[in-house]
Amino acid sequence: MSVVTPPSVLRDGAFVRLWTGATGSGLATWALPFILGLAVLHGDLDPVGLGVVLAARTVGFLAAVPVGGVLADRHSRRGVVLWSGLVAAVAMPVMVFGLGRSVALMAIAAAVAGAGQGACRPAFQALTAEIVDGDRRQQANAAMSLAVRVTTLVAPGLTTLLGAFVSVHALLFGVAVLWLTAAFVPPQGKARPVDDVPARAGFFTEFVEGVREARRHPWFVAGLVALTCVVATGYSATGVVLPMVSRDRYGTEVVLAAATTGYAVGALIGALLISRWRPAAQGWAAFASLACYGFAPLSLLLPVHPAMIVAAYVIAGLGIELFNVPWFTATQREVAPDKLARVSSLDFLLSYGLAPAGLALIAPAIQEFGATPVLAVCTVICFAVPAAACLVPSARGLTTKP
Repeated sequence: MSVVTPPSVLRDGAFVRLWTGATGSGLATWALPFILGLAVLHGDLDPVGLGVVLAARTVGFLAAVPVGGVLADRHSRRGVVLWSGLVAAVAMPVMVFGLGRSVALMAIAAAVAGAGQGACRPAFQALTAEIVDGDRRQQANAAMSLAVRVTTLVAPGLTTLLGAFVSVHALLFGVAVLWLTAAFVPPQGKARPVDDVPARAGFFTEFVEGVREARRHPWFVAGLVALTCVVATGYSATGVVLPMVSRDRYGTEVVLAAATTGYAVGALIGALLISRWRPAAQGWAAFASLACYGFAPLSLLLPVHPAMIVAAYVIAGLGIELFNVPWFTATQREVAPDKLARVSSLDFLLSYGLAPAGLALIAPAIQEFGATPVLAVCTVICFAVPAAACLVPSARGLTTKP
């Protein structure tokens, strides 16, 4: 392995603006479910309504991710970020109006906000490649990931704290301000040649071109399969089983809170570490790190001390970041620049999109077969699929170049 120390990307004003905008979108994304949870506690929304609104947001996100990918390759990435942020921001006052009046109106607003969130993700990913040079992209992606992890830790507590002093309506307007930050603060990327409108193919054709570009990189396909399997099984299984284990095996919610926090702390450490670590076989190291998520369902499978569960979640969080950052960096480096947003949209569509599907299927599977066999299968998948991905020839360095 080798360690390099490129100039800090945090001294680059353009990147700092991009990081600020991405952090704003991350805070807005993570804060909304907790704000709506406060609305349930205050009696402005019932639990069924909360489920409907959050489901609508997920649908909006999944529908918009491929659209955002095509638009970000077709037009200015900065423009897509701007309009995505504005769309999400405008949805918040509508949600405020519907709060306590109409769940249907809130669901529509949540779907629109989810669409803004989904459309901006591939655009931010491609905009990072435009603004940051190749030598510093891993550091930049680590800084982006760091913001996400800090947001994960801060957003729940900050939202709850603010909820003690201001109304849910005011908090929703605060989310709108965060989306406006995401819309207006990021800088313009490098100018790219744009084809004449009549010469452009249709949306579906352009999206298929992105799929073809992804297939040109076997390491990307293998990594996407591995990540999707880990998220759809390991992440979903632990999301369902961890609260049960915390309550039934240990008789306290502390294990749940400690393990969840441990995961975020592990990911935070991983983002800090990978900002400077450059393993020689980067792909193998990334897939081995991804496989570390298997320790999470394994710890729930065995009657271990609660500290072992927390440690397993710290390792899982550490591993997921040691995978994510090189994965994003390799995608930005290897994929054709004019197709980068579309390929990135495939990543978000499958890895994020199958998480709700996994959650929906895991609970019935546990009821039918029991938690032990389900956790065992998920553990095997989390360890085996990333290991199998390492067998792809281009996986070693996450590149098809000799």
